[in-house]
Amino acid sequence: MTKTDTSSPEHVLPTPSHTVGPFYGYALPFPGGGDIAPVGHPDTITVQGYVLDGEGKPLPDAFVELWGPDPDGNIPSTDGSIRRDPATGGYLGRNGVEFTGWGRIQTDANGHWYARTLRPGARGLSAPYLSVCVFARGLLVHLFTRVYLPGDEAALAADPLLARLEPARRDTLIATDGGNGTYRFDIRLQGEGETVFLEFQ
Repeated sequence: MTKTDTSSPEHVLPTPSHTVGPFYGYALPFPGGGDIAPVGHPDTITVQGYVLDGEGKPLPDAFVELWGPDPDGNIPSTDGSIRRDPATGGYLGRNGVEFTGWGRIQTDANGHWYARTLRPGARGLSAPYLSVCVFARGLLVHLFTRVYLPGDEAALAADPLLARLEPARRDTLIATDGGNGTYRFDIRLQGEGETVFLEFQ
């Protein structure tokens, strides 16, 4: 029998009683949660990044939920695209046809997440963006933010939300263009470079 050295704190792994919950990794993840775009759609983009704590360390057990309009700026009203096996109830994946605009992604062991979705179209006076909801350990209330895509500087400058922010804070909401339809968007929960989070009333 192997014995664990518990004589000092660095040798003891955290347990739920040592860590502020809630814990999301047991029932909420599902395979392919970030595969939001229909297969082969020409307006597919990939958004990826890291969820980071106040010290800049990645969080391996966070969730990122995305919602976005279609390329024409319409909010999808299609029912869910997730299929289940009628006999077992097991998850079979998305049907690859309907675009619901929604996805849920768990960060991996390195705190990384990614989603394939459709490039959002503009709605009203706002520049095109994806709505984001972040769940993580230690957060008793989830956080809301946005991912704006770079490229149309006039639209970004005219966006009512972005126009209210100083440049350094504004930049935390704009993804970095990685080329070939890929964008990077890191979510910093607190500390230097903290992402702008939104409050809804």
